[in-house]
Amino acid sequence: MDVDEFRRRGKEMVDMIADYYSTIRERRVLSDVQPGYLRSLLPFTAPNEPEKWEDIVKDIERAIMPGITHWLHPQFHAYFPLGFSFPSLLADMLCNGVHTIGFSWITSPAATELEMIVLDWLGIALKLPSEFLLQNEHRESQKGGGVIQGTASEATLVAMLAARHEAVKKLQLELPELKDHEAQGKLIAYGSDQANSSFDKAAIIAAVKLRKLPTDENFSLRGEALETVIKEDVQAGLHPFYLLATLGTTSSCAFDNLLELGPICQKFGLWMHIDAAYAGSAFICPEYRPLLNGVEYAESFNFNPHKWMLTSFDCSCLWLKRRAAIINALSVDPVVLQNAASDSGLVVDYRDWEIPLGRRFRSLKLWFVLRLYGITGLQQFIRKQIQLAKKFETLIRSSDLFEFPVKPVLGLVCFRLKGSNDLNKKYLKALNDSGTIYMIGTELGDQYVLRMCIGSTQTKESDIDITWDIVKSIANNTVGK
Repeated sequence: MDVDEFRRRGKEMVDMIADYYSTIRERRVLSDVQPGYLRSLLPFTAPNEPEKWEDIVKDIERAIMPGITHWLHPQFHAYFPLGFSFPSLLADMLCNGVHTIGFSWITSPAATELEMIVLDWLGIALKLPSEFLLQNEHRESQKGGGVIQGTASEATLVAMLAARHEAVKKLQLELPELKDHEAQGKLIAYGSDQANSSFDKAAIIAAVKLRKLPTDENFSLRGEALETVIKEDVQAGLHPFYLLATLGTTSSCAFDNLLELGPICQKFGLWMHIDAAYAGSAFICPEYRPLLNGVEYAESFNFNPHKWMLTSFDCSCLWLKRRAAIINALSVDPVVLQNAASDSGLVVDYRDWEIPLGRRFRSLKLWFVLRLYGITGLQQFIRKQIQLAKKFETLIRSSDLFEFPVKPVLGLVCFRLKGSNDLNKKYLKALNDSGTIYMIGTELGDQYVLRMCIGSTQTKESDIDITWDIVKSIANNTVGK
């Protein structure tokens, strides 16, 4: 494919994507193929000779689309949203076209410096304490800063690795005879019993103990529960070093109590990392910013613009009060990566802030989105999505068939049929088998619960009416049986 053909095919592909987006309502939201379906549709070996573009395009609809679950479908209500907008898509096209790998400043100065600037822009919009910014309002360099990770899972891990590095050094100052692995064996991390599974995975990779703590009746982690286990573990000879505080849990969008947890972390010397993967986008709205109160106690904070801020996957923003902590933990400096700019002290080498060496120009799409929507436009979008969830909540409340195990929060409504867990599992299966909507279930305490989340940027009030009609009619059939 030469430049001229690329230009022609590229325009066709833009048209194909635009047509897909415009007609997505006509598709079944949840794929109904069986495992292994694609093997029967594609040859056993790769082609020896080049094939025609037209044949590949035909196979997209024939072979690929049947196996797609359409996250952008207006009736996709399963998981927290997957961010999407045309400005973000265009930025990703440019990112892939320029094809830069900005692991250090010199390998692509614009990629590094735009990320530094855009993370400060977003940090200011969130009203993060100034310690989390690379520069203060006077454009003076500070000790903190932001970096784009691939996912919140990566952010949880790198924050844990930074905390582990500091905790091991601290323990070895107290007990110089301890070897690294012996000091590490004493460490223990905490999170709530509602924390995302990425917390468990981070602890596995970091090779530290973890303890899941019980939550209150609202599924929120409270200070008393944390302080109790810290004292128990210290008495047992362990060294508490890290707390994962969640703002907007996966199951119910519950919020851990930062104002109680933060002072306890400071008292006992724990690194508090805040995971606000979904809910964090809402904090740019003044009415939801109080949900972030207590962030001043944290060492690190993370949320995903690729969930709810119209930015395509992957783009997860992590801020640290002390960037030196993560650099000390993760920095490697072979000769092939060294450059004079790094020695100047004026630049950031983001390879030292993350697990991978290679990194895409992800700040470009965030820059496009922030400029083409503005903070006001993003606030309007988030408020609209929350209003759609409130409409669904109102419709659910209009029927005696349903109950709410927890209060609906932001764009998530957790509800269930009045009845047994088996009844609700049967009900969810019938909803998804319809092919028109897609939801998932979760467990809250001893109850099986359905999650309805506003998952698509395309969802309108009329789509909520469609969802409600299906939810109501299948509920009637399920209860009737």
